[in-house]
Order: sequence, then structure tokens, then C-alpha cells
Amino acid sequence: MAQVSALWRHPIKGHGRESVETVKLTIGETMPWDRRWAVAHELAEADGSAWVASANFSRGSKNGALMAINASCDPASGTVTLSHPELPDLTFDPDKDQDEFLRWVRPLMPANRAQSVRIVRVEGRGMTDTDYASISLLNVASNDDVSEKMQQTLSVLRWRCNVHVSGFAAWTESTWLGKTLRIGGAVLEVQEPILRCKATTADPATGIQDADTLQALNTHYGHQNFGVYAKVTQSGDVRVGDKVEVLAQ
Repeated sequence: MAQVSALWRHPIKGHGRESVETVKLTIGETMPWDRRWAVAHELAEADGSAWVASANFSRGSKNGALMAINASCDPASGTVTLSHPELPDLTFDPDKDQDEFLRWVRPLMPANRAQSVRIVRVEGRGMTDTDYASISLLNVASNDDVSEKMQQTLSVLRWRCNVHVSGFAAWTESTWLGKTLRIGGAVLEVQEPILRCKATTADPATGIQDADTLQALNTHYGHQNFGVYAKVTQSGDVRVGDKVEVLAQ
């Protein structure tokens, strides 16, 4: 049986991930607390008034060290705790304690890159890479296939997806475009493949770029896609272990 093998949210875009056991997906929304905040750099046009493209934000494609951040949220207090192998842990409220965060992250920022200057949040809208509220899906078997082709074990966390599914053949997700999936109590409509960037070349345990995932995708598969974006079309709870079903069209 195909099932959900893991659920991940990324509270601050490009700055850490958190594993969860259950989520409530809602029509027209991102996963709760996923990309709730984003870190604008000094050349950004982001002011928190509306969604803007990823080029406005500090992220792993420009700085692999950020890929080694882990996060833990406390929705009751509104705080996020960030950890990195080279830094002390930081617990802060992204809406109130921006200066604390900027001081914490500064040692990870290359001097030749635009520096992080502020945290932005758009009310009711996760700052996904897509201009619509999306949920990202990953097929674990496809990650295993890329690992085999590269002769290198790749962590699924390189791909920064929300819902990891297992039990499908590798690359089955490429047939899902335009189809609907029932995942636990929710229904999602698959929109498009995810075009990958340089962030995936960094080891999520260390932040060191150690795998040319982009070359591998292009060489072995003829494209630079991994995973798919979907929209929630029916609200419902999703838990690790829930059944995943491709619905008839």
C-alpha cells in the first residue's frame, strides 16, 4: 500500500525544517506553518504585503550552509527554535525578534552575497516557491533511484518537500500531473513538477555541497525535476502512515 512516510514543514523559508506526525490541510492553503516567514535580503522588494518570488529571499540555492538548519515550532507561543551544527540554538519570535535572528544567522552568510536584512510574513499565505499556495510531494523511491544512479546515498531532506510518500515505483509521480490524490482525509490536485536548484547539492546534515544532483538529474533523466507541487482541493487531516491513492479521472 502506498502511504505517507513523513511530513515536513519549513517555518522560515530556506532556514530549517521540522518533522510532524499529523497536519490539517485546508483548501487553498499551504501546510500550516510551512514557509510562514521568509528572510528578505538587502536587494529584495519583499515588504510583507504580498507574495513575491524566491529571488527576494536568502535561501539554500545561494548559500548551502543554510541547508543544515533544523527548526522546531511552538505554535502556542509563536516561537521557533533553530539549530545548526556550527551555532548555538536560538529560540525567538520571528514577528518580534528579527534582530536576534539576524545576529544568529550572520556567521553563515557569505560576504559576497546579498545579506539578510529582515523577516517578512504575508498574513494567511505561506511563502512557497509557487505563486499559488502549494503542497510539495516527494516519492521516496525516486530519491532511492537517484541515489543508485549517483552511487551516493542522498537524504530525502535535500528536496525540502512537505509530504513524503512510499510504496510507488520510482518516478510514478511524473504521471500524476493534472490528477488528484487522496492523502489521508485530504484531496490534492497535482499541478506541476518541481524544477530543482542548487540547494539540493548541499548535505542537509552539514550544509556542505557534496553531490551534483542537478547534473545527475539532467544526465540520467533528461530534466531537472524532482517531486511535484499540488493544491489542496478538499480539506482533511493527514498523518504519517495514511494511505495515498491516485483517484480516477
